[in-house]
Amino acid sequence: MKSRTLPMREVYVWEFPVRLYHWINALCVTALCITGFLIGNPLSLMKGTEAYFNYWFGTVRFIHFVFAFLFFFNFIFRIYWGFVGNEFSRWYNFIPLKRCQWKEIVDVIKVDILQVTHKQVDSIGHNALASLIYFITFLIFLLQCLTGFGMYSAMSKSFLPKLFAWIVPFLGGDMHVRQLHHILMWGFILFAIVHVYLVFYHDYIERRGVTSSMIGGWKFIEEDVIERHDLQSEDCPKS
Repeated sequence: MKSRTLPMREVYVWEFPVRLYHWINALCVTALCITGFLIGNPLSLMKGTEAYFNYWFGTVRFIHFVFAFLFFFNFIFRIYWGFVGNEFSRWYNFIPLKRCQWKEIVDVIKVDILQVTHKQVDSIGHNALASLIYFITFLIFLLQCLTGFGMYSAMSKSFLPKLFAWIVPFLGGDMHVRQLHHILMWGFILFAIVHVYLVFYHDYIERRGVTSSMIGGWKFIEEDVIERHDLQSEDCPKS
């Protein structure tokens, strides 16, 4: 663990739109997973009562649809911000096209997964492996939106869901789409567990304010790391 005696500087890493996206996305994923699980495995509540009192399932579906729309438009905004945001939120950080990014991916695997070295990977924003995983997650987000709106198009008269009516026949039918949508839900849950663990792990090991940075936007970075980042930024943009 690094000592606080090293000279450090505050760096504004995560802009407000990125932080807002993150927390709205976390809220949406939580609500969608809970309601989605209930839709896939409905509970037998208030059995034998009047139908009027059994509309809880309709409420669950309504909540699921509301958060699905919020999730979709929040995701569209994040795609846009990847083109106009600061250097730490730009898309070139998430797609490893440079050799140095792949080298950093290997270094992070050695530290975080294999634990064969204690050498810290000096990234100001996301490290290259995290960026690649987030990019894959964005693709999963897209697929989840396509399958969700594809199923919803059969019962909706709205313009947006109808745009995805081709998804169900393209993927082989309603059952296949439902299964894929359900499997992706568990992928979200697994990602959330690993994500939260690694955030607290790096916060404890690196002591750079990883957790609080998604609230205030600032990280505490060593002076020498910032200098190396500035020197390498032209040849190899870092996340």
